[in-house]
Amino acid sequence: MGKMESWLFLGLILLVALIVKNASLSFAAAAVLLIKLIPYTSKWLPVIQSRGINWGVTVISVAILVPIATGEIGFRELIGVFKSPVGVIAVACGILVAILSRNGVSLLASSPQVTVALVIGTIIGVVFLHGVAAGPVIASGIAYCIISLLHISFN
Repeated sequence: MGKMESWLFLGLILLVALIVKNASLSFAAAAVLLIKLIPYTSKWLPVIQSRGINWGVTVISVAILVPIATGEIGFRELIGVFKSPVGVIAVACGILVAILSRNGVSLLASSPQVTVALVIGTIIGVVFLHGVAAGPVIASGIAYCIISLLHISFN
């Protein structure tokens, strides 16, 4: 992709995100555009790309742990989770997502084509279906499972 094309593509994403009032995607596109504007930051983008998912997972983990810090969730609630079918299903889904995400991260790292497709799919889901852009790693894990089951490759 040419240098000008990347500006146009990011600008288009920002415009669409603003039109549909998606704050997360608007912020993300604006942040990347601002980073591109700053001289000598071309080395930052690959670092953000390679480590950004881990940073995002860390931020999400902090948010998830806040109710423990505030006392809203304690050991009684932890034990109570295993006493209801909903709690057991939620624990099982958490385990499944963690496993899918592990495979997804390796797929994202090894297949740029998949990354592009997942980004486009995520943007479509966020913009047109009012989804949340929290699932690219999970989506890549699901894609990894399907690709593995079908024994297909992009290479």
